Amino acid sequence: MPATESTETTDLTVDRRSRNRRVLADRRVNTDENYSGPERRKSQRRKTDRRRLIDPTTCERDYKPDEIEFMKAMDDYKRRSGRQFPTWSEVLEVLRDLGYRKVAPPTRTYE
Repeated sequence: MPATESTETTDLTVDRRSRNRRVLADRRVNTDENYSGPERRKSQRRKTDRRRLIDPTTCERDYKPDEIEFMKAMDDYKRRSGRQFPTWSEVLEVLRDLGYRKVAPPTRTYE
């Protein structure tokens, strides 16, 4: 008689829902009598105005007065409009509000 291979398979079923995890005790609850809630930092961080004026993408450097005026105008616009990333047309609008305008192209001078 030839050898026959067994085609019998064993099915293993794992039911992960068999144990209800919601019934277990909450580990986050502290039963200590003296526990008064999560610890908070004793000192608050001091907020400074200087930190808000520094744009991390431009690095610290000395800005010209007109550059500072433009940066403040853009910051004001972003705060008023609620838009963190204004479009180029909005940037142009801020520039126009500052009084900038397009002038005529330079003309050739004949000597």
